[in-house]
Amino acid sequence: MLTIGADEAARLLPMDGLIHHLRAFFIEGCEAPQRHHHRIPVPGEPDATLLLMPSWQQKSDHAGLLGIKMVAVFPGNAARKMPALTSVYQLFDSGTGVQLATIAGDVLTARRTAATSSLAASYLTREDATNLLILGSGRIAGLLPEAYRAIRDIRRISVWNVNTDSASRMIDRLRESGHDAIGVSDLEQAVRNADIISSATLATAPLIKGEWLQPGVHVDLIGAFTPTMREADDEAVARSAMFVDTYDALHEAGDLVHPINAGILSREDVKGSLAELCSGAVHGRQSRDDITMFKAVGTALADLAAASLVYAARVSKT
Repeated sequence: MLTIGADEAARLLPMDGLIHHLRAFFIEGCEAPQRHHHRIPVPGEPDATLLLMPSWQQKSDHAGLLGIKMVAVFPGNAARKMPALTSVYQLFDSGTGVQLATIAGDVLTARRTAATSSLAASYLTREDATNLLILGSGRIAGLLPEAYRAIRDIRRISVWNVNTDSASRMIDRLRESGHDAIGVSDLEQAVRNADIISSATLATAPLIKGEWLQPGVHVDLIGAFTPTMREADDEAVARSAMFVDTYDALHEAGDLVHPINAGILSREDVKGSLAELCSGAVHGRQSRDDITMFKAVGTALADLAAASLVYAARVSKT
């Protein structure tokens, strides 16, 4: 059995290759049951969440992997300057159950999340989009410039976060790696000026208001993976052509659950899933002035895709 740590997993998941591999996986598909959520009370802090995310391929000559990701989300860790999310991925042979690898789940999750957003954006953003606004400054937020630069000519990156010190540290890292990055404090103005808005926060109340959205903008919502979390208000949802990573988002994501309960959004209003975009079953952006929105809650299919890429690359080097 292989043990693949964080640094090695990151090296084996180049963004260009991961986006390409994810596209193929979303087209081919795999078994990915609904994830298991378990709430964990933490005295004096927001509740934590344990997520269990299994997926597998049927054994064949060209496929045959089974995996499960175990994720612990502790929002209160932000006050300790610790990561809010910790995870591990276990990979098995789907024909025999033999364990093949243990992979650093945090790196796998962060890189596949950013790559999934970029993959969706390749169908939903204007081709001439250059200005990227990022809400958040955590692990996933820090990968979004690399992911979006893989599919668009991103020239200016703006970063907003409620924690300005954390945002400043992220901006410094981006500048050190050659990005043109600035911090913004006026969120409304930043939203109005952006071509792409990507939000990766643990917000429980909307940050992005629909009245701020300009024609042609694309909104990517990565946070709000439970019904009690939100990153965009009802008007933002109502004004947008909505796409999802999977239809599980309709009952898992607060950004969709609340508008559905209010009668603002229905299943029929959702234009399509990422698998449907990748396969060509549905079309993405229809015009330059469309306001598009992609809501992701994460899918075990993307985890298995990333884990299979890591495993194959590692085996090929041995």
